[in-house]
Amino acid sequence: MQQMEAARVAAEDAHRQHMKALRQLEENMTAAPIFGPKPRPTIREWSLEDFLKHHPVKFDGRVSPDAADQWLKDIERIFDAKMCPTENRLSFVVYMLTGEAEHLWICMKSIMEERDKPITWKAFTGKFLSGYFLDNMRYAKEVEFLHLTQEGKSMTEYAEKFKHLSRFYTLSLDKEWRCFKFENGLCGDIRLMLAPLSIKDFAALVKKAE
Repeated sequence: MQQMEAARVAAEDAHRQHMKALRQLEENMTAAPIFGPKPRPTIREWSLEDFLKHHPVKFDGRVSPDAADQWLKDIERIFDAKMCPTENRLSFVVYMLTGEAEHLWICMKSIMEERDKPITWKAFTGKFLSGYFLDNMRYAKEVEFLHLTQEGKSMTEYAEKFKHLSRFYTLSLDKEWRCFKFENGLCGDIRLMLAPLSIKDFAALVKKAE
């Protein structure tokens, strides 16, 4: 009799556990979305048509070094403001080249291909600037970059000047050093506020400093 009673109690206990598990399962199903996991948002590609909506200017190359530099800055401003992917920038900017500028890039690209050099956006900007700025002019801008500080400039003016002059820096400019250089040139109070944060992303650092 004791064995039968123990078996009955065990069976009832197992039944209660089973019913509890079923109720928990029903509650979970009610709380969970019935259509499966939430789909990831669709990321629309940045097309040439998107770029052209911002009315970039064609470039024929027959301009002064400062005008050429300004053209490149205007193009980069569109790319940065609209977060154009780096892998798209070269093809978009080449589309804007005409006349002498187009011919010069074709020649440069051919030489780079023969030497197995990577044909990237960074390579293009380097070749573009070297084509318009003599060594002494590039050196002067590199020195200006190394000595650049905020000193009376607004944050926007300082950031724009920093991005412009950093293109003439001849050594490797990795993300961490770039942020350190920008942060080190900020006004005292802002620099002291940002230093403990150790921000390593340039865009995030500029936004935090504003």
